[in-house]
Amino acid sequence: MQLDLIVRAREILTLDPARPIATALGVIGERIVGFDEEIAGVSALRELDFGAATVTPGLIDAHCHTAWWGLGLAAIDLSQARGLDELYAMVAAEAARLDAAGDPRAWLHGTGFNQSHHGGAFPDIARLDELTGERPLYLRHTSGHASITNTATLRLVGALETGFENPTGGVVVRDAAGDPTGLVEEAAQGLVQALLLPYATDALVAALDAATQRYAAEGITSFTEAGVGGGWIGHSPVEVAAYQAAAEQGRLHARAQLMPALDALRPLSGHAGDFHGTAAGAGLDLGIRAGFGDDRVRFGHVKVFLDGSLLGATAAVTEDYCGHEHNTGYLLDEPAVYRERALAAYRAGWPLALHAIGDAAIDLALDLISEAQERYGVLDVPCRIEHFGIARPDQLTRAGALGIAVTPQAGFIGPIGDQMADRVGPERASWLYRGRSVIDAGILLTGSSDLPVADNNLRRGMQSAVDRLTDSGAVLGPEEAITPEEALRTHTVWAAQATGQLASRGTLERGKLADLTVFSDSPLTAPSIAGLDIVATLLGGTLSYDSRG
Repeated sequence: MQLDLIVRAREILTLDPARPIATALGVIGERIVGFDEEIAGVSALRELDFGAATVTPGLIDAHCHTAWWGLGLAAIDLSQARGLDELYAMVAAEAARLDAAGDPRAWLHGTGFNQSHHGGAFPDIARLDELTGERPLYLRHTSGHASITNTATLRLVGALETGFENPTGGVVVRDAAGDPTGLVEEAAQGLVQALLLPYATDALVAALDAATQRYAAEGITSFTEAGVGGGWIGHSPVEVAAYQAAAEQGRLHARAQLMPALDALRPLSGHAGDFHGTAAGAGLDLGIRAGFGDDRVRFGHVKVFLDGSLLGATAAVTEDYCGHEHNTGYLLDEPAVYRERALAAYRAGWPLALHAIGDAAIDLALDLISEAQERYGVLDVPCRIEHFGIARPDQLTRAGALGIAVTPQAGFIGPIGDQMADRVGPERASWLYRGRSVIDAGILLTGSSDLPVADNNLRRGMQSAVDRLTDSGAVLGPEEAITPEEALRTHTVWAAQATGQLASRGTLERGKLADLTVFSDSPLTAPSIAGLDIVATLLGGTLSYDSRG
């Protein structure tokens, strides 16, 4: 017998309790076939020796927005601006560039705006109008739950017309005089995006190519795209075709699991036995459901937005935001509507991934999961609460009893932890983006970046889960710190369980995919996980990234 590949390193951390450590790993095709003595004396077509480095299972980002980020790589990066004058200068320079290109109708795009970089201030719409004129403008907030536009854009979406009404789940923000400020929140962004959609499949393939090349450089081998095909998060009604095309063309450099947005599902009819005694459910045509696909592109949970963001004070909470009397955010639709639509998807075989940041939204998420499981049984793949941003102690107990997974983003703690703590106040700050208490409650703690809300340097995120340091040097909920091994598990074993893919990834075992991340040293013992380099990344035994040249 001859192997296709042997990988050697000082330490291979398998995360398999039956064989936790190895120094050699054999691969045939895309699968692991043995370790150490099991492959001793066997030759291979290729051999990769990483010397003193540490090999782990490939990192999994269980919640991110790849197409959004990839498309945004061509936009101006507003996260670099400090002070509105710098932001205005960036907008002016981009407007001049577009003018020189000779297309007066080309959109001016920007991403990564965060008011904390500007003393809490938002751009003045009159100043933006001076800089852009009739050119449409779309500046996305770093949270993804708001954007900034100009008068020309608001005119295009009809927001200046008499009798205009905000869409369900969103707001075109206005000042005391009733004039738009340029800020557009939540589902109201769909009004602007409707002018841009659908993106061409070729453009989406290029965005996925650019994005996932960068994923590979971060050690990421699998990711879950948290919302495709519908709502304000989707980019095209045929968005899945872009992922398939990227995979077929060799331009998808990490394995994709896709969450269809709830709005992408439609009513389905069939035999009553197919839908737990009713004649209808909600899903994709032909009854395609979670799990459909292959190891490169596969469907996962259905994505359901329940509320907004903490930074925008639109997440639904039970107590007022600090400094915002009588503002408790809002749900994006009525609970009865969610109950009807989410349960229809669940009974058609779709596990639920419910975006719930505020504790009021988490209450609703737990209610929906509880009713779904009681009425239709527990699915093989756990339901999830995305973000689980500000969770009360009683909600931990309930979530543990339901056997769900949660995806709080430890990577938020550094760049926006201080802002979030300021939003909720010192009494609730320790409830933010929990770690230790989630594990102790028996909940599956799942690692994710929520790129582009925060970067997808998962090493930085894992270190934040361990030390919980904000950029100011404060410690956000020190009792929520987890160990380095647990931090690694959030992006390997536990992420694979939460995405329903543990049979093929998450640990290094015979028969599993040879998806590997090579660290410059051990993430379990290094002084800082964030200080480690990614030496290489392998996808099915093939290098998707190699820092060695």
